[in-house]
Amino acid sequence: MRSLTLLHALVLPLLFLSAVDADQKAAGTVLRDFTSDGCSLFPDGTLRDRAKWCSCCLEHDIAYWRGGTGKERKQADEALRDCVRERTGDQALAETMYVGVRAGGHPAFPTWYRWGYGWDYGRGYKPLTESERQSGEAKIREYYEKHPAGYCAEKHTQQE
Repeated sequence: MRSLTLLHALVLPLLFLSAVDADQKAAGTVLRDFTSDGCSLFPDGTLRDRAKWCSCCLEHDIAYWRGGTGKERKQADEALRDCVRERTGDQALAETMYVGVRAGGHPAFPTWYRWGYGWDYGRGYKPLTESERQSGEAKIREYYEKHPAGYCAEKHTQQE
């Protein structure tokens, strides 16, 4: 009887710890529905054209929501910079936005606009599996089914 109690004392905690570990691993595996707030802590455009570069930020939000590797984040940030420069012709504005997202979008920051914000906090830089990529594509399609005009047109049409 004593050996049975000792066995329970050793095995039950191990079973408990393995169950907790499995739950923690599973918690970060579901990609939440896509959301966007445009250019987050930056204007979406000018006073004359309030959505001038908003679509650049929407594409950037899609990449940040989905997450992935550090290289993919850098590519997303460069694409934002290039898009803003193309839309505005303003190199200084484009570089300012680029520096801002490079400094503030790291996945270690517990913010709503961090790299990989569609996943639970703590995912960090992690390549997406094929299944995760497909899930992301499906969620983007769902987003556009519900919001055919996208965030920028919806937000800036309502305000004007």
